[in-house]
Amino acid sequence: MAEGIAAHIASDVMEVSSAGVAALGRVQTMSKLTLTKNGYPADGLESKPCEDVDLQTADIIINMTGRPGLAVFQDASKVEDWDVEDPYGSDAETYQRIFEDIERRVVELVGRVRTSDGSKFTARNSREKGRERGMEGGVESGSGQE
Repeated sequence: MAEGIAAHIASDVMEVSSAGVAALGRVQTMSKLTLTKNGYPADGLESKPCEDVDLQTADIIINMTGRPGLAVFQDASKVEDWDVEDPYGSDAETYQRIFEDIERRVVELVGRVRTSDGSKFTARNSREKGRERGMEGGVESGSGQE
């Protein structure tokens, strides 16, 4: 869902690609329905493994695996961990709630990209995010199979 949202609202500032560490090979029907219901196109979305994406050329990697970026990626300097529940197998209401969470995060990320000097844009680490929310040392990790 994050790819569909970001590609729709930020194509002017981002080249969006999505991949998973445990890709299913298909985008879940409920993910597509939820995107469509909320006014986002779902055509062209595909589930692909991280191996199919050149992570070296990425400016930022959003980690929604549920594990810290350091545990998943060799170079976590470009990784921003998002603590997002995995809706896989859930009902429409759960997908909608998780969609709203992801949409909020994507909108915030796009805002940071639009207001930054592109050459200086970096992923926020967990400590920075925690301070912004008043949770010193707060940790965000993520989910994965939306």
